[in-house]
Amino acid sequence: MAWQIDEAVVRGVIDNSVEGRTSGRIWLHGRDKPLELSLIGDCWRDLAGARLRFENPEPIGGFDFTELAGIQSGVVGDMTASRKNKVATVDDDEFERLHDCKEDIPYEWRNTLYLEWFSESNGRVVIESSNFQLEITDRQWQMDKDAEEAQKLANLHAMRDHMARVIRRREPSPADDKFPDELNEFEWEERLKESDRLTEAYQEVLEKYMDDPESERKEAFVMGWDGLLEAMDGDEETGDSAFFGEAEFINLSGGDPADDLDDGNEDDLDIDADGDPYYREKYSHPLQASAQELALRAMDVVPGDEGPGTPAYLLVSNLLQVSGKLAGALNDRHSGFEPETGYVLAVLKRCVNWLNEAIASCQKLMQDERDQDQHAALAHIRSTAFEIRDGIIELRRELK
Repeated sequence: MAWQIDEAVVRGVIDNSVEGRTSGRIWLHGRDKPLELSLIGDCWRDLAGARLRFENPEPIGGFDFTELAGIQSGVVGDMTASRKNKVATVDDDEFERLHDCKEDIPYEWRNTLYLEWFSESNGRVVIESSNFQLEITDRQWQMDKDAEEAQKLANLHAMRDHMARVIRRREPSPADDKFPDELNEFEWEERLKESDRLTEAYQEVLEKYMDDPESERKEAFVMGWDGLLEAMDGDEETGDSAFFGEAEFINLSGGDPADDLDDGNEDDLDIDADGDPYYREKYSHPLQASAQELALRAMDVVPGDEGPGTPAYLLVSNLLQVSGKLAGALNDRHSGFEPETGYVLAVLKRCVNWLNEAIASCQKLMQDERDQDQHAALAHIRSTAFEIRDGIIELRRELK
C-alpha cells in the first residue's frame, strides 16, 4: 500500500519553478531531517511554475518512518491544491457516533491538497489533507491546458506502472492449462498470493479514484484491465450503460468473481442460499462457526477505536480473515459443493498464519492489561484461537 504521511507532516515546500522538475522538502514529526524530493515531471496547473509552502496545524507523532528514504527520487504523480474531495463536516466523535448508529454523515466538497509521487526507494507516497495552511508564490512559467492534460496522462501511466509492480503478475506456466481440480496445494497457493496482491492493489486504486467522475475508466487502466477498457468502449458505442467485469480476479471458489474481494467483514458471511434465512446455521462448518464466534467476541472485548498496526486491530482483523476465508473454503462442503482439495489446503495454511498473528497480538494485549476481568477475557480468546488452530492443522492432515 501507499505511504500515507499527511498526519505526520509538520511543514513543507514543493517547488515546480523549473519546468519538468519538481523538488521539495518535507518535515515529519519526530524526524530530524526533512525528506528531500527530486522528481521528474510537473504539478497540475494550479501549482505549476510556482512554489508551494504548507503547514499542518496539528501534526501527529508516533509513526514509524525508518524505512522511508531521506532522498525521494522518482517521478511526480498528481500534485495539486484543488483536488475535490468529500469531507465530513462533523468532528471525530460525532463521526463515530453517526457511523455506529448507521445514520447519514454530513459531507461537503472541499479543495484538498494532494501531493503524490512515485519514489524509486519506497514506491507510492501520498500527502492528502484539506486542513493544511497553504501559501503559493508567483509563477515562474505558465502551464496551458494541453500541457496539463499531458501531465495527467503521464501520471496515470506512472500509477499503472506502480500497480504492475505491486501485483507482480505470474508468468504463464503449465499449471494455467490445468482444470481447478488438477491443481495441487502449492499451485493454489501461488494463485491465492496473486489474488491477494490484486485485491490490495485494487483497494488502493479505489481509494484514489472513488470521487473521480471517470473513476471506472481510470481504475481499469491503472489495474491493467485492457479488456475491460475495450468492453467499456463497446458499451459506449452500443449505448449500454451497465457493465461489470473484473476478469483478472481469480475466481477461486467457483462463484461470483467479486467474492475474491472478501475483506473478512462478518456481515458478508450470512449467505442466504435459495432464500433460506438459516443457511449459515445449517451449513457452517464447526471450525468456521467457532472462528466467527471468536472474531465477534474479540470485537466486544478489545477497544474498537484502535488504528491499523495496533495489537487490538491486528487481533480482530486476523480473526475476521480466518472466519471469512474458512466460510468460503469449508461451508460449501456441507451444501453439496465440494471445492478442490488443493484450494482448501492452501486456504487452511493461510488461516494458521493469521491465527498465529492473532495469538501474538492477544499475548501483547495481555502483557499490557492490568484489569483482571479483561485479562481473563483475553486469555479465553487466546486459548480458543489455539483450539481452532489445532483443529485446522488436524483437518489439513486429514485432507492430505
